[in-house]
Parts: sequence; structure tokens; C-alpha cells
Amino acid sequence: MRVLKIVLLAGVIAGASITGATAAGSGGGGGGMSSMPSDTGPRYDPAEEYAKAIRAIQDKDFKAAARSAQRVADAAPKSLDGWKLLGVAQAGAENWKGAKRAYERAFKLAPEDETVRGGLGLALAKLQDAKAQEQLDWLKARSASCTSNCATLKALTADVEKAMTPAGATGDSATLEHSGLIFSADVGDRAYVQAVGLINEKRYDEALASLDAARAAFGPHPDILTYQGYTWRKKGQFDRAEGYYKQALAIAPDHRGATEYYGELKVERGDMPGARQMLAKLDASCAYGCAEAEELRRWIDAGGEPGL
Repeated sequence: MRVLKIVLLAGVIAGASITGATAAGSGGGGGGMSSMPSDTGPRYDPAEEYAKAIRAIQDKDFKAAARSAQRVADAAPKSLDGWKLLGVAQAGAENWKGAKRAYERAFKLAPEDETVRGGLGLALAKLQDAKAQEQLDWLKARSASCTSNCATLKALTADVEKAMTPAGATGDSATLEHSGLIFSADVGDRAYVQAVGLINEKRYDEALASLDAARAAFGPHPDILTYQGYTWRKKGQFDRAEGYYKQALAIAPDHRGATEYYGELKVERGDMPGARQMLAKLDASCAYGCAEAEELRRWIDAGGEPGL
């Protein structure tokens, strides 16, 4: 396996923002990553709208945040963070029906996520829905067994419990706003760099945690989704890997890194016609050749990872 390389540029952009190259960038492929998602990531609607929503939440403009977050969810319906962001925005705007719908979609993607359970429980409680008790019971059980980093979980539990009392019928969603969903670009970049280093060291579980933190900062960014697919692939979970590659390519159809790695996955599965389709796509997009096409070509010629 070639080593994934990343070159740190001096400084990062403050605040959650996505600027830089086009969606056809090489992010995640051919070891060609040369910068952070915040300063050279592909410009595409989901990431831009995600950043707008975060800024709007920080400015307490929850209606604007909800509009941008809805665009993220529409463009990337399998993005957990998009639905969580929409839930936070709708809760801040006190649109509890909208928050409930958003968190229900997030729940389908991640039923064990504490902030999803807390957000759904709070929305149900505000709507005086008896199903809030189910979420509160889950949060209490998780809180009782928590041994470290429990502050947010306990705060979410307290918020849902308070909202279920008559006196708690009104109030804000401050805990949700500070529940680990909202990060700045510099935090996301550090998590991203850390993830690449961990992947190179084959510390895949730790890498996935860092990629989750990066994704919370930048939303459904194709570079991050590509590396998530790569990491799950190295863990032998091909179906999960394929899901991330498909998400990346749905957002950025010409993303060379995702195309290469998806082709490599097809080789590993024995789907040589599918791998050749990915190679043809790379050859068509790389008019003068590119590292991603040459690497995938070597995989196809070798019938698997070259050098093994």
C-alpha cells in the first residue's frame, strides 16, 4: 500500500468555511492530498451550505441556518451531520415539528448517537409527545453507565427531562448548539491531518474517530467521505466503504480520489468490469494522465493491490 501523504500549509482559515479547487480535485486519491478541506477543498453546495448554517447558528439566526441546513440534507440525504445540523437549527428557531423530522432522519442513520437521541427527545418533549419518555430512558441508561466525557450526555438528559415537565415547556436548545456538532475549520483541519497520519499507521478505529470530527466541521465533504470509505475498506467492511464512496461521488461526480478508490474496491471484490469503468472515467477526466488513473491501472493489471 502506498503511503498517503499530506502537506501542511502555513495557517488555516478561521471559522467553518470551504474554499478552493473544483470538485474534480484529487482529494484522497493517489496520495495526492496537498492541503486541508478548509482551504483547497472542492467548492460544492453541500459544504458551502453547511458552513453557512454553522455561521448562522453562531449568529443566532436560526431561520437562515435552517434554510442552509435543509439544502445540505437535500443534497446529501445520507449525511448524518447534515440532519443533525438541521435539527439544531430548527430547535433554535423553536420549530419543534421541523426539529423532530430532522432528528428522526438522523436517528435512522445513527440510532446510538447521543446528540441525536437528545435532540429527538427534546423535540418530542416540546411537542408533548409521550414518545419523549423512550428517549429520556435511553439517555438516562447511557448516562448511568458513562465513565468519561459525560458532560454533554448529562446535559442532554437534563434538558429532555426538564422539557417534559410543565415548567419546561419553554426554553432554548443551548446544549444542542454546543454538543460537539459545531466546530471551526482549524479544529476540523487538525482532525483531518491526524486522521491521515493514523491511517498511515493502520490505526483505523482512531482514524475514523478523527474523520468524524473533521466531518462535523465541514459537513459532507468528498475528501473526508473518500477517506472514510478508504478506512472502512482497510477494515474489510466493503459495503460501508462503498457507501462512503458513493456519497462522495454523488456530491462530486468527477472526484478523482473517490473514483480511484472505488475502482480499487471493485478489484478487491473481483468486479473487474466495474473497475475498468472507473478507470475509463479517470482516463476521460485526466486528459494528460494523472496519478489516480495510473494507480488504478496497476491494481487492475495486478488483479489486486500491486506488490502483494
